[in-house]
Amino acid sequence: MARRSGPLLRRLLSPSPSSPLAGAIFRRTVTYMPRPGDGAPRTVTLIPGDGIGPLVTDAVRQVMEAMHAPVCFETYEVHGDMPSVPAEVIESIHRNKVCLKGGLATPVGGGVSSLNVQLRKELDLYASLVNCFNLPGLPTRHENVDIAVIRENTEGEYSGLEHEVVPGVVESLKVMTKFCSERIAKYAFEYAYLNNRKKVSAVHKANIMKLADGLFLESCREVATKYPGIQYNEIIVDNCCMQLVAKPEQFDVMVTPNLYGNLVSNVAAGIAGGTGVMPGGNVGQDHAVFEQGASAGNVGNDNIVQQKKANPVALFLSSAMMLRHLQFPSFADRLESAVKRVIAEGKYRTKDLGGTSTTQEVTDAVIAKLN
Repeated sequence: MARRSGPLLRRLLSPSPSSPLAGAIFRRTVTYMPRPGDGAPRTVTLIPGDGIGPLVTDAVRQVMEAMHAPVCFETYEVHGDMPSVPAEVIESIHRNKVCLKGGLATPVGGGVSSLNVQLRKELDLYASLVNCFNLPGLPTRHENVDIAVIRENTEGEYSGLEHEVVPGVVESLKVMTKFCSERIAKYAFEYAYLNNRKKVSAVHKANIMKLADGLFLESCREVATKYPGIQYNEIIVDNCCMQLVAKPEQFDVMVTPNLYGNLVSNVAAGIAGGTGVMPGGNVGQDHAVFEQGASAGNVGNDNIVQQKKANPVALFLSSAMMLRHLQFPSFADRLESAVKRVIAEGKYRTKDLGGTSTTQEVTDAVIAKLN
């Protein structure tokens, strides 16, 4: 029956030689079925930030308008040299639940504390997710890289508990708690389960910090027993960095304490194509802030700003993550597809990817692919 029905179907579906449709290329029609939440526009808090931030956030705004995404922005000027995040910005994020931000410059050494860290603590954005993966058409030293780095975001060395005991002697406290270690481990394993990932690697330095990192490992081991279908292993952070640059394809999901996650995510991003193309987000129970995934170079330098040649790809892909978070998956797919096609073609690339294009040229190319 199947052998006889095949030619019949082909004959019925093919136009006759005399038909005006003869020789035409038939394309499958894709229909869009809205999911819950797709019809209601959402307001998102927007923080352009410092350096290249205004350039790349403006690029995102243009792309959102071009594809008529159901998102509107509440924009606030925040800069890294401010003493604290303004109260009205925190209120806006509390109200909207979601924020998109450019990089905020953090003074080195003395001066005000990091506003990035303030935001994470104020909103309890306990999990940082950075996706590091090869983009088709972008040559790198390693292939088959697809790593999700999940970093605890609220304690560890970033606790901010430092003081000068006596002149010339400074004490800095690393705080680790069972509660925070357990919830970041749960987030990592749940992420792996929902995204069909096969392995979770816990990064630590428990051979030296036996109590602090020991508590982190203890929490990861307990959570791992509840996910028997996911492989679990542990790796010391210095060996981890060496393995990353030697054989990164062995890693899948990595869960780390605060400081190690910052280092590991930037190393992984550099291996997979650079910090300018890696998306990321910081999420908590009630709020989410999306930004460029790897922190290195997220404010660029004066030359890039003056020449307007900042790479907007990382924030485009972070915006796609944001659209999925807002339950607008079709818009996220359109944006990701357009960005990947521009990268694959190789005609429009900024300097960090070996090209000479400006931010606006890359943005226009992505918009052209959307249309």
